[in-house]
Amino acid sequence: MARKPATRVEFTLFDVVYEDGSLRSNRRVPSDILGGIDGDAAARAVIEEQDRVIAEKSGTPALGVKSIHRAGSKNIDRAARSPDVN
Repeated sequence: MARKPATRVEFTLFDVVYEDGSLRSNRRVPSDILGGIDGDAAARAVIEEQDRVIAEKSGTPALGVKSIHRAGSKNIDRAARSPDVN
């Protein structure tokens, strides 16, 4: 007997820049919450919630999110780049 195909959950990957300048890549956000009126703004709320849960479990304070952008996009936040050396 053939197996039923499992429900496939699609994810969109985001790169996150935090207020301290650190960068975390490929944060997963369910694709079904994106694309409404708010666009990618809903991803920020999901990522902040993920960070809050991680902070609770690890016992460290959560960092504030400075900016997010889709992974692989050419839009790189200046805070994530290394400073120019002259």
